[in-house]
Amino acid sequence: MKISTTETAKLIARDFGMEKLGQGELSEEELLRMLESQVAYYIAHRLEFLLSSLYRLDISEKLVRTALLPSSEVPANVAIAKLILDRQKKRVFTKQFYKQPKIEDLEEGLEY
Repeated sequence: MKISTTETAKLIARDFGMEKLGQGELSEEELLRMLESQVAYYIAHRLEFLLSSLYRLDISEKLVRTALLPSSEVPANVAIAKLILDRQKKRVFTKQFYKQPKIEDLEEGLEY
């Protein structure tokens, strides 16, 4: 099943206030670069918000701590952006895979 970059971008835009993501189709690499920039801003200016958002997205605290280590080979904003993108892609996949069919006759069954 192909995971939609557009759907992933919508989730990221909603959770991280990135309105630009809703404007047109982005490649996964473009999405990642924009997210890296936003995460860098949050690390510098709104770390508590970022950590709270990561918790709400159910991103492993252990992975976040590893990404924030000064000894990490990858810059923190890049590592965290990848964690966010991976998690949001999993969410989109789950929504698509377990999509519930629309219930047509719901109103009929609720009449008294």
